[in-house]
Amino acid sequence: MDAAIAGEHDPPGDAELWRRGDRDSFGVLFERHVEAVWNYSYRLTGSWEQAQDITSATFLTAWRTRADAPLVRDSALPILYGIAGNLVRTAHRGRARRTRLRLRLAGPGDTAVPDHADAVAHRVDERERLRRVVAEIGRLPRAQRAVAELCLLGELPVADAARHLGVSEVTVRANLSRARARLRGSAEDTR
Repeated sequence: MDAAIAGEHDPPGDAELWRRGDRDSFGVLFERHVEAVWNYSYRLTGSWEQAQDITSATFLTAWRTRADAPLVRDSALPILYGIAGNLVRTAHRGRARRTRLRLRLAGPGDTAVPDHADAVAHRVDERERLRRVVAEIGRLPRAQRAVAELCLLGELPVADAARHLGVSEVTVRANLSRARARLRGSAEDTR
């Protein structure tokens, strides 16, 4: 079989689909990457429901901004992960503001005393552990956090993360190493 003929039936890459910008092409991108984006969103939030909402919002945002966002190599994942990460951070800031407001509005006698049994149960819960990891990643310095989100949570290769962030692979590896060391130190402190 002729190689040129065989290549005619290969599905188009992400860059071609992104460039086309029509609904059908974007639908193919959605089907191709929805599971990876949902998994990434779940790792960032620790919540199935929030991951679903973030995934939907990610693809809606990508659809609306597709003309303004260049792809890294031939993959839409770095851009989709970047959008999802931004949406999660925005949602987290909103929850934090609402929590601070509730605490300010609550009187001194309105604070509940946490039950020790509930704290033990939450430590065992897988979702709670994931939330703690995500919280620790959120406390990392910006460069380390970006690399950790893309490479550790998003499972993006170092080369793709470097291109997406506009830095060298050496910089990504160094920040990834520092992030892992800080995360290990945080995990040891909580034992």
